[in-house]
Amino acid sequence: MRLLFKCQVPTDKHVDSVLNSVCLEIENRYQIQFLEIGTDKNHVHFLVQSVPTYSVTKIVTMIKSLTAREIFKQCPQVKKQLWGGEFWSDGYFASTVGKYGNEDIIRQYVKNQGDEYLQLYKNSQMSLL
Repeated sequence: MRLLFKCQVPTDKHVDSVLNSVCLEIENRYQIQFLEIGTDKNHVHFLVQSVPTYSVTKIVTMIKSLTAREIFKQCPQVKKQLWGGEFWSDGYFASTVGKYGNEDIIRQYVKNQGDEYLQLYKNSQMSLL
């Protein structure tokens, strides 16, 4: 499944690092595997794999809430930039890997969406969770 979230502020290297480490912690604690994490200006792209019992909404809510909490904790400059606002915008985009779209096609699509795509993490091994 590919997820796309919009940040309310552009990310920097420190925020990207915190985001990456929090996602890997989520992977250790929950049945979610991050296959790729990347940023493009103020968008964050995730390619994730999860168990069928987790709905898309549950996955999105989990990722957004846990990452935002830790980014605010470890990067206080972000909270100042937002003046108490939210790190993530309210919406998201999700698409699934299936019969007509495999992981490589979605990965290439994500890279072609913007000018400054930066891959933060890539796990080339899919698992059976």
